[in-house]
Amino acid sequence: MLENVRLFKGLGDETRLRILKMLEPGELCVCEVTEVLGLSQPTVSKHLSILKDAGLILGRKDGRWCHYRLNTDTHDVVRQVILGLVRGLDNDANNVGNDKERLKSIMVKRECA
Repeated sequence: MLENVRLFKGLGDETRLRILKMLEPGELCVCEVTEVLGLSQPTVSKHLSILKDAGLILGRKDGRWCHYRLNTDTHDVVRQVILGLVRGLDNDANNVGNDKERLKSIMVKRECA
């Protein structure tokens, strides 16, 4: 039951859904997510931690950088379905569209690749 609570907690916040949409194309560094969202690094790290605990994303350290991506490696059917639903979320929603535009400009000057 606790595992399901973690999963639904991960999905229960607009910022976390925005992060999942941002990670759809591929891996991002915490600094990139922070810049797109305009939130503090500790706040973004907390959201990422909740998503990781929910089994929706995976993280890896690369020197001083932390990178995250969607957990497409999961064998859990429920998580696979949920990630599929996230992919189907409206890409034209205001925040998601704005996030994609900001991310494009940030990727040009990517420091943590």
